[in-house]
Amino acid sequence: MKRDNIPLKGKYALTVTEASRYYNIGPRRLRLMAEDHLGDFAIFSGNKYLILREKFEAFLAQTSAI
Repeated sequence: MKRDNIPLKGKYALTVTEASRYYNIGPRRLRLMAEDHLGDFAIFSGNKYLILREKFEAFLAQTSAI
């Protein structure tokens, strides 16, 4: 099964580009948020940040502005 066939809502972790498209937040802003919240809803894998989808959604539900 190719990785591209999995819908974004079914993935555990999203790249910054995927998360940007899914949540309609700019990639630059999302990368800065991932750097600031490393360990909370973001992890650094190799040379890229991954956004943990469920934890990020919980973070968005608790915040009033990003």
